[in-house]
Amino acid sequence: MTNEEFQKIVLEELKKLNEKVDNLEQGQAKLGQSQVKLEQSQTKLEQGQAKLEQSQTKLEQGQAKLEQSQIKLEQGQAKLEQSQTKLEQGQEKLKQGQGNLEQGQEDIRKDLKSIIEQTADLTEFREEINAKVDRVIEELNTIEIVTSKNWNDIARLKSIK
Repeated sequence: MTNEEFQKIVLEELKKLNEKVDNLEQGQAKLGQSQVKLEQSQTKLEQGQAKLEQSQTKLEQGQAKLEQSQIKLEQGQAKLEQSQTKLEQGQEKLKQGQGNLEQGQEDIRKDLKSIIEQTADLTEFREEINAKVDRVIEELNTIEIVTSKNWNDIARLKSIK
């Protein structure tokens, strides 16, 4: 092999090496750009993750509030159930009281009926007594008149003596 052939081969190899170096440099530039893009994407992912964590915290706080509200609602429901029980007991007492009142009214009706009957008897008795008293008064008037005549007769007889 001659020197010129050798130089030609070396030049061709150098040219190939230069092309490969150029290709490597272009690839390295692309890798650098890709790395920048990846870093930007990673930053966006980290920001997104931070937002998700904040949202998760808010959701957990909201869930805690909901659980507290649920406890309050359950307590309120228990109070309502107690109140309902008391109302039902009160209603039962009212029914018993109403029954007692109805029984009392029935007793009063019976007593009133008895009083009406007694009043009728007493009215009849009063009328009889009034009639008898009227007769007694008439008889007393008659007796007074007769007594008066008798006194007159006695006085006249005394005056004759």
